[in-house]
Amino acid sequence: MIHVTDTAREKVLEFLEAEEKQGWALRLIALQRGPRRFQYELNLEDPADKKDEDVVQSCGDFEIWMDPQSAENAEDATMDFVLRGLESGFKFENPKTRWDDPLAQAVQDVLDEQINPAVAGHGGHVELVGVHDNAAIISFGGGCHGCGMADVTLKQGVETSILNAVPEITRVLDSTDHASGANPYFARDGESPF
Repeated sequence: MIHVTDTAREKVLEFLEAEEKQGWALRLIALQRGPRRFQYELNLEDPADKKDEDVVQSCGDFEIWMDPQSAENAEDATMDFVLRGLESGFKFENPKTRWDDPLAQAVQDVLDEQINPAVAGHGGHVELVGVHDNAAIISFGGGCHGCGMADVTLKQGVETSILNAVPEITRVLDSTDHASGANPYFARDGESPF
């Protein structure tokens, strides 16, 4: 079951009213996009589009429909609606995003609180792949994937922040195949991002 805050519930009802779609459902898709990362998609759906295998959660004036895998991925997650700066919109807090290893979780906290808000302006994100032998293994995505400045971001931003905040980590390794980046924020020497 998903926990829906009053603010999120009211915002869904506002959307249903604004779109003149009272009686429709909210389709929630929760896809796992890494060891501890989920991507959420929300859509309004006509009651005629309900599937037999859908997991249905009643929220009073509307229902949330999920395919079985999304229901499992979103189990015990909280859906909220926030309105502050770059975070405006629906926000999900999912207990499955926490690492079992306290060292990995400490690195993840640095990525969530310091690194990803900074690189989001370039359409990028940094994922923790894991921690092995006191090395944090990370992967760049979005505008950071294939970016000509990824080495600088790694050495002067990501690595410095992680090593300062988590002294048990002795090195940071980049597992990204930057050559396969399709839409880098900064092109590599001699390349065009377009």
